[in-house]
Amino acid sequence: MTIKDTAQAWEIRATTTPFVGKKTSVRTDEVVMPDGSVVHRDYQVHPGSVAVLALDDEDRVLLIKQYRHPVRQKLWEIPAGLLDVPGENPLHAAQRELYEEAHVKAEDWRVLTDVYTTPGGCDEAVRVFLARGLSEADGSASWSRTRRPTWSTRGCRSTNSYGRCSPASCTTTASSWASCRWSPRAAARGSTRCARHRHRGRPAPSRRDPALRASPRPAPPVGSCGVTIC
Repeated sequence: MTIKDTAQAWEIRATTTPFVGKKTSVRTDEVVMPDGSVVHRDYQVHPGSVAVLALDDEDRVLLIKQYRHPVRQKLWEIPAGLLDVPGENPLHAAQRELYEEAHVKAEDWRVLTDVYTTPGGCDEAVRVFLARGLSEADGSASWSRTRRPTWSTRGCRSTNSYGRCSPASCTTTASSWASCRWSPRAAARGSTRCARHRHRGRPAPSRRDPALRASPRPAPPVGSCGVTIC
């Protein structure tokens, strides 16, 4: 059986917006359930956001630590931020966030995954990019919004395992990246396919990423919805 999310839109009898903030708002919908009953659903309306898994030539992960007031913690995160204007290209937003938060630029960009952070109470969708071919950006750096970025040799995956890195962007990105890594068994056979999709005959991405091995076809275009790198 194939497990796949499906798009649905149940009937909405009425909708109100009791709160409008600077970036987000709260909406209340009267939703008709399959049995005909009507329920109220309150949720946050979000402009959408992007996150960047930036890996250097040693496969170190770029992390920053920011204070997040709603949870009263300083959290280790990968660079991330909101889409500033409606319809903004997610790639452009990701490049901006990597520059603003870490003063870094990347030559190679891939779509890693798309994530709904809290679909029970918010419509926020995050597009996560894999960025490689990193170098310091031009101009002078400013760390007014964050502390100086840190390069982690252990990465999000290991810190998640011990509960030390809890934001959804880190957790989901680590899982997505790990699922696309080169498996020892496939490596022993000399296969050129990502282990996750080996049975489907789908080749892995670019030769430029040693962890993903060679590919007989170009990588998927950045910005195509739902495309993953494996």
